[in-house]
Amino acid sequence: MLDIVARSQRGRVCEYSRDGNVLETPAMIRSEPEGPVCIAAGEGGRVLRLFGAEVPLESGLLTTASSGMESSSVVKDGVQVVRLPLPEDLVIDDSADVVVVPNAYELRKDPRRIVDVVVRLREAAGFGRLLCMLGIGEPSTVAILSYMGVDLFDDSLPRAAGLERVLLMPEAEVAMGDGDVAGANVDYMEAELAKVRMFIRADRLRELADQRSFSSPSNVALLRLYDQNAYGYAEETCSTVGCRFSCNSTQALRRPDLKRYRDRMRDYRKPEHKRILLLLPCSAKKPYHISKTHRAFASAIHTAQHDTLVHEVIVTSPLGMVPRELDACYPANSYDIPVTGEWKCEERAMIREMVGSLIQQGYDKVICHLGDDYELVEGLAEMECTVVGDPTSPKSLENLDKALRAAAKGMDPVDYLVDRNNLARGLLEFQFGRDIADLLMDENTYAIGKFPYWKFIREDPGDRKKKTQLGMMTPERGMVSLTLEGAEVLAEAGYATVEIMDFELKGNLFAVGVIRADPRIRIGDEAIIVCDGQVRGVGVAMMCGREMTDLKRGIAVKVRHKIKS
Repeated sequence: MLDIVARSQRGRVCEYSRDGNVLETPAMIRSEPEGPVCIAAGEGGRVLRLFGAEVPLESGLLTTASSGMESSSVVKDGVQVVRLPLPEDLVIDDSADVVVVPNAYELRKDPRRIVDVVVRLREAAGFGRLLCMLGIGEPSTVAILSYMGVDLFDDSLPRAAGLERVLLMPEAEVAMGDGDVAGANVDYMEAELAKVRMFIRADRLRELADQRSFSSPSNVALLRLYDQNAYGYAEETCSTVGCRFSCNSTQALRRPDLKRYRDRMRDYRKPEHKRILLLLPCSAKKPYHISKTHRAFASAIHTAQHDTLVHEVIVTSPLGMVPRELDACYPANSYDIPVTGEWKCEERAMIREMVGSLIQQGYDKVICHLGDDYELVEGLAEMECTVVGDPTSPKSLENLDKALRAAAKGMDPVDYLVDRNNLARGLLEFQFGRDIADLLMDENTYAIGKFPYWKFIREDPGDRKKKTQLGMMTPERGMVSLTLEGAEVLAEAGYATVEIMDFELKGNLFAVGVIRADPRIRIGDEAIIVCDGQVRGVGVAMMCGREMTDLKRGIAVKVRHKIKS
């Protein structure tokens, strides 16, 4: 029986139980003659002992990863042994809840093949099985491999390296002068796995993987190739909400959740009434609008009715740009990055591409309040710079106020209600897509409240006094939370839903009650629960769509509203 108790993208902490015994993963299986979970060597080769089950690891044809010869997998006592090379039509037996690769060592130092094999195995195994790869785990790689979806390792590589007097630490390999350091290597491995579990529980495993990638060139290549070649696989388990995280390296710019944000921004449409583009620097405090810096900017922007014509866009790495109406959304509300005034080539190119694309949507005037970072956007358009020294200095704020007044001269101001509706529509487009945003914000719907506490209200065209709330945005969640009425609008439009068996929802929805879930659903998304085409409830997805379908245990949707019987 498998319970997933914590997730961090593809990494997860699981509790695997059998006959009253429990194994917490990610974990290391020790090479010992005895024990409830161990790998013992015998005359016929290695044997995996797992809570009473004894599974031979070297039976049949002992193929190598490079042999090109496929061997049939062996299934015994809930464990399926799959040797490399993987069969093209790999199928995991329904009775198997653990998949073991006994010759994964042959992939060591070959990052491209590691990515390919792990992704293929994990996709074949699904979410409801443990993946065990023997001979490949060491203190410097288990964070990255766990991040990719591997659950179990063994101690053979740390022990073998120790016999060769090579000390394996999370940070590097160190050749020792003399003495057996196998015991120290195993201790480092155990300590690192404990740290991996801790980072998963904090939903910050990617940061640990980034740190460990610098321990060797092959690890750098492994994480780069994973980001590059397995983006769809990795993105599927990335939450659309999250906690604070750090981007301390160039590799961190390639996180799948950051790439997803930048991909969504390629479809971003500026609010149609905005005629003046104002480029602003980011702030250390998130969301930006609550920071002292951006409150100072607001004192210069919101001085007259011309402020509804001004489109505030924050220029930043690793996101490229953040329109003001999205600054409470993930990941804009959660990232940290070193601020030194130095910009990497990749950051410069990303920012120039995104800001340049936005400018091409058409503005009457562009005002740059970036100060020394003006170089990032220099030459993209004719623009007026307003910073003298510090962007928040009295002179800079005075210049900003004057520049906005001058730019708006002769322009008809836009009503504040129109401004709010257009900004709210942009938020809906970012979260749900353009078609759904058009359905939610039709001619009878409008937003009320002060940003970021927007409520979406629909009036009955036959009786304007009859109003229905479709949803509400809160900064705590960073996106719009739907009511049942809002959920019905989306369900009728074919938006991603979770189909359940016919039973009364009394609390949260557990995976055992799910018939199928749309694979487009991500953790943190609005999850609309339906039965026979009728909306039964709405809440926040706690699993991605395919995981809801695969698993039979755990909370699939944290229910907010449900139909009362």
